Amino acid sequence: MRLWIEGHAAHAPDAVALRSLDERITYAALQARIAAMAALLAAEGIGPGERVAFLGENHPAQLVLLFACARLGALQVPLNWRLAAPELRFILEDSGARLLLATQAMAAAATAALPPGCRLLEAEAAPAAAAPPALGGAEYPVLLVYTSGTTGRPKGAILDQRALLFNALNAQHCFGLTAADRVLTVLPMFHVGGLNIQTTPALLAGAEVVLLPRFEPEAFFGAVAAERPSLTLLVPAVMQALIAHPGWAAADLASLRAVGAGSSDVPLPLIEAFHARGIPVQQVYGATETCPIAICQSRAAALAAPGSIGLPALHGEARVVDASGREAPPGMPGEIQLRGPHLARGYWGAPEATREAFREGWFASGDVGLRDAEGRYWFTDRLKHVIISGGENIYPAELERVLRTAPGVREGAICGRPDPRWGEVPVAVVVPGPGFEAGAVLRHFEGQLARFKHPRAVVTVGALPRTALGKVQLEALRVLAREG
Repeated sequence: MRLWIEGHAAHAPDAVALRSLDERITYAALQARIAAMAALLAAEGIGPGERVAFLGENHPAQLVLLFACARLGALQVPLNWRLAAPELRFILEDSGARLLLATQAMAAAATAALPPGCRLLEAEAAPAAAAPPALGGAEYPVLLVYTSGTTGRPKGAILDQRALLFNALNAQHCFGLTAADRVLTVLPMFHVGGLNIQTTPALLAGAEVVLLPRFEPEAFFGAVAAERPSLTLLVPAVMQALIAHPGWAAADLASLRAVGAGSSDVPLPLIEAFHARGIPVQQVYGATETCPIAICQSRAAALAAPGSIGLPALHGEARVVDASGREAPPGMPGEIQLRGPHLARGYWGAPEATREAFREGWFASGDVGLRDAEGRYWFTDRLKHVIISGGENIYPAELERVLRTAPGVREGAICGRPDPRWGEVPVAVVVPGPGFEAGAVLRHFEGQLARFKHPRAVVTVGALPRTALGKVQLEALRVLAREG
């Protein structure tokens, strides 16, 4: 990965690599910052296999740190700044991060989460220095990205430099990315989607990346009008917020030749609204474990088959298998499985979870889909019990771990309820006991989990719906959540 920036710094030193709210960084300047950061990390004793965490909104420092880690053979651990301090501390402890680099705006949150043995540094502070010798290569892990765990604790997916390279090649093929492009990044780079669907691929191509700290409709419209990006990446909740905004009809979006979309099923009306503005919505399907581009649409396919998630990425394979593990015929739904050089190596410190998810080279996605007669893939449902709210994955097991200790709750379960703004929101279905008060249950989540994970409502029942084997019946639970 180090050669990406070094090469562009040599061939096009004055080309703009990154643009943020208050600075413009050429490829030559970016290479100098990476060298200085690598020197700083090496002085702190960071070498191959060491983990360095980053906490901050979208900022050039995160990309500088990523490429500095690649040079040293170290791993960056991107942290979700929406998480509560105990959640951040768990990731820092589980990953064994020796350093936490935080932006100035996140200094207080970083201090609150810092575990013993992990040192806090300011992300922007890296004095000019010569780069240490390059140690990392394609086989070195470079990203340790935590995804919410079905067991109630997050798992860290290990992505090596080879995975990021092939993911970037997949993106370039999908979007037709070249050095002439300008990518607007508004989704958070602590997710592989915001980081790797367009942002890192743009840097491999020698293109320009415009970073917004976070998504806000007015800032998005302003950036498109002022910076004239050719590509951007959105999720359904962001698309809905833009379409519902009073400025949508008059917004100047003419520079966008396409919009990438993913993270969950994208409703057709959202796609049609962008298509009506002359902007194709190219769906991308994948997961943290796939870096994430595994299945994607070309621009032509987005217009020809809206709603499809596309074809297997150029450097990768996909299949649909039935319950017995046999490949399903066209039109028959089954689990989507993925294979290719863009896959994660497995989960950090979790060999059993790795064996369960990665089977004979194939990643079992836990999603239901089908392949049509033309070979296009269509997403239909999720096997895993996951709530996708505003593009964020929320696993009920994680919330249920907190719910079990809430005052006045005999037993309870979490499920998703449709929401017009966020797609889904979590709801607690509980059997009340002595001293129960719904407001107290909701307040119990404060400070324990990120606010976006908190249940939006509490529904009371006499007993949870269960199967003959005692398992909670998910569909019956969802009905109670909707009607309650």
